[in-house]
Amino acid sequence: MKKLNYILLLGLLSISTLGFSQDTLPISKKDIWLKATDKNLQIKISNQDFKSAQADYNQSNSLFLPSISASHTAISTTNPLMAFGSKLNQEILTASDFDPARLNNPATTKNFATKFEILQPLINVDGIYGRQAAKAKMEAFSLQTERTKEYLELEVNKAFMELQLGYKAVTVLEKANKTADANLKLIENYFKQGILQKTDLLSVQVRVNEIKNQLQYAKSNVQNASDYLAFLLNEENTNKVYKPIEELENSIAIESINSTLPSTRKDIQAMDKSSEAYAKILQSSKMNFLPRLNAFGSYELYDDTLFGTTAKGYLVGAQLSWSLFDGYKSIGKMEKAKAEFQKSEIETQQYKAKSQMELNKANRQLKDAENKVNLSKLALEQSQEAYRIRNNRFTQGLEKTTDLLQSETQMFQKELEFLQAVFEYNFTQNYLQFLTK
Repeated sequence: MKKLNYILLLGLLSISTLGFSQDTLPISKKDIWLKATDKNLQIKISNQDFKSAQADYNQSNSLFLPSISASHTAISTTNPLMAFGSKLNQEILTASDFDPARLNNPATTKNFATKFEILQPLINVDGIYGRQAAKAKMEAFSLQTERTKEYLELEVNKAFMELQLGYKAVTVLEKANKTADANLKLIENYFKQGILQKTDLLSVQVRVNEIKNQLQYAKSNVQNASDYLAFLLNEENTNKVYKPIEELENSIAIESINSTLPSTRKDIQAMDKSSEAYAKILQSSKMNFLPRLNAFGSYELYDDTLFGTTAKGYLVGAQLSWSLFDGYKSIGKMEKAKAEFQKSEIETQQYKAKSQMELNKANRQLKDAENKVNLSKLALEQSQEAYRIRNNRFTQGLEKTTDLLQSETQMFQKELEFLQAVFEYNFTQNYLQFLTK
């Protein structure tokens, strides 16, 4: 008798472990997507990546906004210069303080200074390009987050269909189990009447045990698929199993899908934005050779008592600075930025070429899957008719037991293969939509 390995076939369903003793939770396709967008961990990670890039961009506001600080300093000194300067700042200097003896050997002088400082950038060309780079990086992460959501939608749909397929496989094997039990009773009756040999009875008993074992594996596969769906939804799934409200479709809808890679795809746009960020960083490193203009100012309060405000003064000014040579540091930074920019352009080109290749491959897979559905449907119909004929002939004593078992095995195998083919087509169709979104 030809034996078919249902376990390997069920392995194609991409699911495995435990039974149905847990609570069954009905769930719809719409429900799982709403939960996934709100609770999925990968989306939360992507959101945090975006927030990190957004924070980097916000830091670049320092290019336009002032930096303000306040300090209070207390000193006690006999240093001639510090003592004279402290008295001068406190506006308590007298003619006697110019006595050389007091200048060279001053008494202990206390000084308390409250100081408010402001630094205002005016012209920093390299900073402008750095800010543009940070903005492009932030936009790239935003696009990547959107693409992550699109991929999650694909993955959730796949997990949901796998769960549907798992339940359908259980249904098919339960039907096979009932058929096998019925055949066993018939064979046992024939054996008691002496019509069949004991080898025929043993073959049927082995077949019944095989189906029961495969049924248990199918139920375990459903639990495994349910666990994966719970992982995507970030939900606790202990002693629970999901059951789809919608059943697995047993037909396909043929659609024409564009085979050209769209430039508006979120991940493609994210790669372009990433290259743009590196280009801006390169420009920023070049502008680092230009001078910078910054304004500064301070308001100071001095006294010989803590937090005193007897003497006051202010200082304002502007500084034009130009780093003429910093030991090759700026040149090396520019060369590194140039290499990283060129690398990002090459990576973007490679990513687009690979994405187009995947799109072409998926289109061919869709055609193959459509052909597989049509052939497996025809094979299923033929196997069902063959089993019906053999079963009728067997009851009339015109067929061998082994031939009936082989026909029965083939019929249920073809039904599982048809369901698998429909699943593959529908998922490939979803994947193509994902690639062209």
